[in-house]
Amino acid sequence: MSELVFDGVSVRYGNRRKGLTAVDRVSLTVPAGKTVGLVGESGSGKSTLARAAVGLSPVSAGRVLLNGTDVRRLPRRPRPLQMVFQDPYSSLNPRMSIGGSIAEVMHLDGRAGAAARRAEVVRLLELVNLGPDCADVLPGRLSGGQRQRVALARALAGRPQVVIADEITSALDVSVQGAVLNLVRDLQRRLNLSMLFISHNLAVVRYVSDIVAVMYLGRIVEVGPVEQVLADPQHPYTRDLLDAAPTRHSRLTSGGTTEVADTEPADPHRPPPGCGYHPRCPVGPLVRADRDVCATTDPSHGAEGRLHAVACHFGRPEHRHETG
Repeated sequence: MSELVFDGVSVRYGNRRKGLTAVDRVSLTVPAGKTVGLVGESGSGKSTLARAAVGLSPVSAGRVLLNGTDVRRLPRRPRPLQMVFQDPYSSLNPRMSIGGSIAEVMHLDGRAGAAARRAEVVRLLELVNLGPDCADVLPGRLSGGQRQRVALARALAGRPQVVIADEITSALDVSVQGAVLNLVRDLQRRLNLSMLFISHNLAVVRYVSDIVAVMYLGRIVEVGPVEQVLADPQHPYTRDLLDAAPTRHSRLTSGGTTEVADTEPADPHRPPPGCGYHPRCPVGPLVRADRDVCATTDPSHGAEGRLHAVACHFGRPEHRHETG
């Protein structure tokens, strides 16, 4: 088992004048043997954070640590951190057999012969509930669900301690999603893996995760045990995600009398001051004049520091982090 830690990680593209901060000072821990579900809208920075962990996005500040070691110093093989992508077809060579794709990632003794490599490929295929015959076919002959199982087998071939799964069911038919989620949960428990599971679907996160972290505009705004956060969300954005209604950006406030006008997510090139969510918040300064602090003071620093923490000035005291 291994612990994955994002320690103040930022990912920035471009220059100071025309740049984009896709991930902004994120600190998040994936405990050993646990699954952390990372949720948020498209463009919130979830996938960028995942790609930063495996070296596919540049870390401009902070560190990603695996058991205290910067992931940039880890050996290439065996690679203890593996990622499974949303589109399995794009991560598989269409001209290489399934068995060949899995075998090129495997870490075996250099003296292992063809029979041993074939046996290991078959073992990995069976681990993801695919038959040995799949080893000889090309990716194009498999269904989307089968290709995603192959992508899982390929990730496991590297003998990882941590697996990052990035929206791995979002491109699948609903009838297939459940089977893949069952497989992911079974593999995580059977192999005692640490896992960062990224999704925009809170129902999916509830099913597979022990801890949930909510991300908005490149920052973590709420984090805690999954049942606690989803049963008692403290950040308005988390409540918005849970509502998941077509009119969720024009909801009634808790007072039941005032609506917030429809607003688009903030431009990440020019994020708003203070709380990044305040222009959309149904209980923020557009509704409550006494809450102008939301538009001037950033509540996000240290949002990960407690069991159930929230980057909101008006979260409950036992959940809210200190802001000054």
